[in-house]
Amino acid sequence: MPTLNKIRAALAGDPGPARTDPRLVRHRIALTAFFAMDGFLFAGWVVRIPAIKAQTGADAGALGLALLGVSAGAVAFMMLTGRLCRRFGTPAVTLVSALALSLGIMLPPLTHSALALGLVLLVFGAAYGSLNVAMNSAAVDLIAVLRRPVMPGFHAAFSLGGMLGAGLGTLIAGSLSPTAHLLLLAAIGLLVAGVAGRSLRAHPLPALPEPLPTAEPRTTPEGSGAPHGGRRRGRPDPLVLGFGLLALCTAYGEGAMADWGALHLSQDLDAGPGTAAAGYAVFALAMTVGRLSGTAVVQRFGPARALIAGGSTATAGLLLGALAPTTWAACLGFAVAGLGLANIFPIAIARAGESAGPDGVAAASTIGYGGMLLGPPAIGFLAQEFTLPTALTTLALLSAVAVLLAYATRTAHHGGRA
Repeated sequence: MPTLNKIRAALAGDPGPARTDPRLVRHRIALTAFFAMDGFLFAGWVVRIPAIKAQTGADAGALGLALLGVSAGAVAFMMLTGRLCRRFGTPAVTLVSALALSLGIMLPPLTHSALALGLVLLVFGAAYGSLNVAMNSAAVDLIAVLRRPVMPGFHAAFSLGGMLGAGLGTLIAGSLSPTAHLLLLAAIGLLVAGVAGRSLRAHPLPALPEPLPTAEPRTTPEGSGAPHGGRRRGRPDPLVLGFGLLALCTAYGEGAMADWGALHLSQDLDAGPGTAAAGYAVFALAMTVGRLSGTAVVQRFGPARALIAGGSTATAGLLLGALAPTTWAACLGFAVAGLGLANIFPIAIARAGESAGPDGVAAASTIGYGGMLLGPPAIGFLAQEFTLPTALTTLALLSAVAVLLAYATRTAHHGGRA
């Protein structure tokens, strides 16, 4: 895995491979396919949750506990995946994780109790978390070779895959059983993983030049090839922790918007079912647009400024969405929030990976996904104690915290360069 010193040496000296190198183009396409497949499969599962709830006979509380299996399994395997990437390489771990996710999506329709559903979702979540760490680590390696901040484009592929998976699920939900639907998704996933995985392994990234000796050598465990930012193995890296908290603040907002945005429009602003559903659709579409333009934004303004601007924009949008007196003003706030949040998570994960390789991606992802785990139940508790609009203002508060974290990390990374 390229270390930060290797990246600096490459930037300072050897011009490196051209961005139009066919091997790099194929590698990037294959990796993009994994991101799109991940979003496609996950969204396909989500749209069948109501049918599987009915099949298991679970009440809302039991279903909520079962669904925590996805997050619990993901968080449990993320740190392990970082070590596996160092041991076996990111392409191999990405392929195996994608195959496991494709097979795991077939399991939920086979369950007939909330307990069984929770257990199989642990497996599904483990594969999902593992794939997210592995493919983000592979993306960090590619960024080092391309010397372009293309991480937002990969996350845009995830969002587009999710929109496609949700749309397909909506179309065929009435004609296919959950078993048949998820079996179809598994077949698509296995096909994409097989083709993309073969391309990823057939077109490996070129090695970056070795760094010159420095006054402060940056240690790397023997044979791992993974950077550790000059810190001893096992000692937490404050910079990676900061990026992980950035990811947490935005994941909290994304998770809560998915679960509570439509309810806020219908319950507090008397929106009809179609308008309430459109509110989250506007948020998701704005995030996708923001990520598609993310590479250009980071190249133009730099990652630190992009993080600060994104957090500030999200804070304003989330406040408007929570406190607006009309449905359409709230939807406008959701759109602004989606644009603001769009690139914070991918930039934070990319910078954590650049600082500490797969271990950095794993650590930041684990902290970040904790936000998705924390957000929905925290909003529910606050809404019960106060009101839902009041609870939703905490999303804006955490976005403001993300701005402060972005300021705190802007000079610590790259030796003081934002």
